[in-house]
Amino acid sequence: MIEWEPDMPGWRQVADVIRQRIADGTYPPRTRVPSVMQLVDEFGIAQATAQKVHQGLRADGLIYTEPGLGSFVAGQP
Repeated sequence: MIEWEPDMPGWRQVADVIRQRIADGTYPPRTRVPSVMQLVDEFGIAQATAQKVHQGLRADGLIYTEPGLGSFVAGQP
């Protein structure tokens, strides 16, 4: 479980965990990352917070979403 930092938004903390998993190969390129509901279950966060995690990772170019299929790790540059 995550140890929450009181001075950092929760979605950024969860995004950092996913970012680290991408960096260490837990989620290799073109593999599925946890869905919004899986993030809710794993981290005990609100659905809106989990959606922000995905939005932030997409904005950083780390993941992409295929409608109807899910979100995946982007290929390495």
